[in-house]
Amino acid sequence: MEGVEMDGQQPAGHVPVMCARIVELLSVPLQPPGSVYVDCTLGLGGHAEAILTACPQARLIGIDRDRHALDLAAARLAGFGDRVELFQARYDELPEVLAEAGRPRVQAILADLGLSSMQIDRTERGFAYRTDAPLDMRMDDTQALTAAELLNTASVGELVRILRRFGEERFADRIARRIVAERDAEPFAGSARLVRVIEQAIPAAARAAGGGHPAKRTFQALRIAVNDELSALAGLLPAAIDALAPRGRLAVLAYHSGEDRLVKNALRDAATDRAPRGLPEVPAELRARLVLLTRGAERPDDNEVQVNPRAASARLRVGERIDEVAA
Repeated sequence: MEGVEMDGQQPAGHVPVMCARIVELLSVPLQPPGSVYVDCTLGLGGHAEAILTACPQARLIGIDRDRHALDLAAARLAGFGDRVELFQARYDELPEVLAEAGRPRVQAILADLGLSSMQIDRTERGFAYRTDAPLDMRMDDTQALTAAELLNTASVGELVRILRRFGEERFADRIARRIVAERDAEPFAGSARLVRVIEQAIPAAARAAGGGHPAKRTFQALRIAVNDELSALAGLLPAAIDALAPRGRLAVLAYHSGEDRLVKNALRDAATDRAPRGLPEVPAELRARLVLLTRGAERPDDNEVQVNPRAASARLRVGERIDEVAA
């Protein structure tokens, strides 16, 4: 995730979020020759470039479901030569990617969730609600389901569930009913009409109270649903923990509560013994697999947020795989 403002305005210089802190944490296991860093959400390659520069012995396995992002990242990282290997895949396909690369265990993994600045910048992708564009929102433009297809076929109940679960939209029912009424007159195709419908559905007092653009939560929810992001994240987290070599580290940057809740729970569970209370000794297979390196979620400092407003909602959590021999 490069630095992008949440409301879909211009990117703040394509700055990787919390880059210095991520390099500090992930560079520790990446010093030995042959160490491998996996960037599960390569984007424009900002974090990868910084880590490869700081860790000259490390190699990169870069993953992104967006072929356009991979092309741009490949150009950016070309100077690192054969230290870079890129794959078009969803990040929950991590085991398959590592098997293809011949690297079943790796020393560091980063997942920087959400959108990249390139996806926001290209209006034809339909992610930004301040610019009229086709309602696409696919990270992988070869998949069939688009935001327009979802809006034009989902029931009121399905839309309410999507808006509540993925957008935490308190006016989900009003918005969903207005969407269905409007599509009966004419199917949705462009983002500007959807924004108008959302604004009409939300009470004037709520719009006047602030809290960001009225369409922000709905667009977030549709994007997550179209790309099945939370299911993919739920699949990635255990696979990433399994893929870590002893003392390997996993870092995850989340940008909304649904993502962060999954990350928090997965890392907490992996850092907790699973044996029943009262056992004189915890069996090896039930011992904690991680130690947490961040207390709660770390946040960017005020200076970073001032330079890059997109970083304001970021939450960073990091865990280290416990040495299996010592365990």
